[in-house]
Amino acid sequence: MIELCYSTFGMTKLDFMEAIEAVDRAGYAGVELAFHRDQFNVFNVTDEYLEAIRERFKGLRARPACVATASHFFTPSRPHEPSLMSPDLAGRKRRIDLIRRGIHVARKVGAPFVTFGSGFIREEHLLHPEVNPHELLVDSIHQCLRALRDDDEITLLIEPEPGMYIETVEQAIRLVKDVNSPRFALHIDLCHMYCSEKDFVAELARVAPYTRYLHVSDARQGYNLKILAWSPELELDMDFASYLIYFPDTAEYLLVDRQHPLYFYDEFKPGAARQKQIEELLGRAQVTAPLRYVDYTTLYAGASPFDDEIFTYLISVPRLSFEVLERARPILLYLRRPIHDGKPLVDRMVANTLTGIVHFHEIPGEGTFDFATAFKTLSDHGYSGYASVELYHHVESWEKALHDSYRHLSRFVG
Repeated sequence: MIELCYSTFGMTKLDFMEAIEAVDRAGYAGVELAFHRDQFNVFNVTDEYLEAIRERFKGLRARPACVATASHFFTPSRPHEPSLMSPDLAGRKRRIDLIRRGIHVARKVGAPFVTFGSGFIREEHLLHPEVNPHELLVDSIHQCLRALRDDDEITLLIEPEPGMYIETVEQAIRLVKDVNSPRFALHIDLCHMYCSEKDFVAELARVAPYTRYLHVSDARQGYNLKILAWSPELELDMDFASYLIYFPDTAEYLLVDRQHPLYFYDEFKPGAARQKQIEELLGRAQVTAPLRYVDYTTLYAGASPFDDEIFTYLISVPRLSFEVLERARPILLYLRRPIHDGKPLVDRMVANTLTGIVHFHEIPGEGTFDFATAFKTLSDHGYSGYASVELYHHVESWEKALHDSYRHLSRFVG
């Protein structure tokens, strides 16, 4: 049986105890306890407080379903860092310590699962090709597993995520087999699968036996855009995505788009050598629309209604430095803001996924995900457990998100 749960990560404006009680009143069977710097900071939480949480649950119908160790915990501007596969041992140990603290919290409050993500291939991995990120990840997970006691009824779970090293079902199942522990399994996010699997129903059937916990949110098709560093070997599939090509020697960008090819220059328009590279790229991509040149220094770089969307997009782009990604932010704003005769050049949210679905958690029922088919497929292939709604983009409107999600999803479970 699938039971509904709700993550406190979408309720961080509330006191933590109040958030737990609100989830229970809304009718959910479980509460995901999510680490948060301000609301539930594991470095400030005492055992006495954890005991108070355990006691509070005794008076509620809802159960503590999972401890989410929050990839966003350390540095707000660089979520997911450091990761379990950071080339820097000190970084890996910080993440391992956070997960071990999650195990302690789960033990104290009676939660059966502790969940985390793999992290991304970052620039530092490219600078250290002698380091195998897969081996680092497996070793870090084993270090976390060693924190479990024989009498613990706790399973560690990894959550595949768009852009991450562990992104697809294929990669996740391989990792579970490589770790080879009965106390390590998968946490599957339905939104992530929608973003990462062309046939997500078939992949749900395949992954169900390895899955112990679900995240739930909605999503829809977006404008798939890949940011890549220029190299002579670039291959561009315009049926898959548009491309923002970064030129390291000038820190300038070329948008390879069928309708709106743009070159963002800094101070001077490109010289003959760069112009030749641009023409070769556009020719290879069979882009025939006229190229326009945009002075990067004139781009708006301030706050906008698109900040949450663009931030979520940029942190999902692997293999480039955060500086390169931050410098791309005004370009994304230029594409998304309605400044072109009152309309945006791009009228859909930007996506960096394998399907073009936007990794931006929406309230269930407000996107295009087929929950009825997903839940039936999971149940038919042996999944039984929690489906936890995770809506961290809806903190300000948490009451609507909480109740609308339950109203929509309760039709498909039970």
